[in-house]
Amino acid sequence: MAEHHISLPLTDPMVEQLRAGDSVRLSGVVYAARDAAHRRFVEALGRDEHLPVDLDGQVIYYVGPTPARPGRVIGAAGPTTAMRLDPFLPRLLEIGLKGTVGKGGRTPAAREAIRRHHAVYFQAIGGLGALLARHITAVEVVAYEDLGTESVKRMVLEDFPCFVCVDAHGGYLPEVGRSRWRDPAVLGDYLSSTTETYGG
Repeated sequence: MAEHHISLPLTDPMVEQLRAGDSVRLSGVVYAARDAAHRRFVEALGRDEHLPVDLDGQVIYYVGPTPARPGRVIGAAGPTTAMRLDPFLPRLLEIGLKGTVGKGGRTPAAREAIRRHHAVYFQAIGGLGALLARHITAVEVVAYEDLGTESVKRMVLEDFPCFVCVDAHGGYLPEVGRSRWRDPAVLGDYLSSTTETYGG
């Protein structure tokens, strides 16, 4: 598994080198959007309307942050469950969306759409909203302000920690993990290191 420090926006060469299981630090602009905003995006596209933000080559973070405390740019900003957004994903990939960040796995249909459009899904760790917020340096509402916490926001990330869960080659982190631990050599190395650390 490799480690990557990526400056957004994503490019095809960047996406090409990522593999499921790789650890990543993201820096640059992402757009925060959840269920209600995605529904409006897809409805607007169905009417052949332009979206309020250009998603071509961009990354969406599935997050609805809490209000910022005094002196902070944002409140807790943990990821929401990605599968809830799967019905909207293929259409947004068609118009050039390059990456998403969320929590948990994705449906087979969503994974195939990611592979087909040469995109990537990054998995952030749930339950760490306050910690992840420290890696967000600027926030600005750019669309659908009436949605409150679910409005579309332009966020600037700095070394935001996540993992590649679905890569552009069809790799899927849960399957990669199961395959890896079936390897007797990997399991043997793990047992040896555990014995050395904790005794046995």
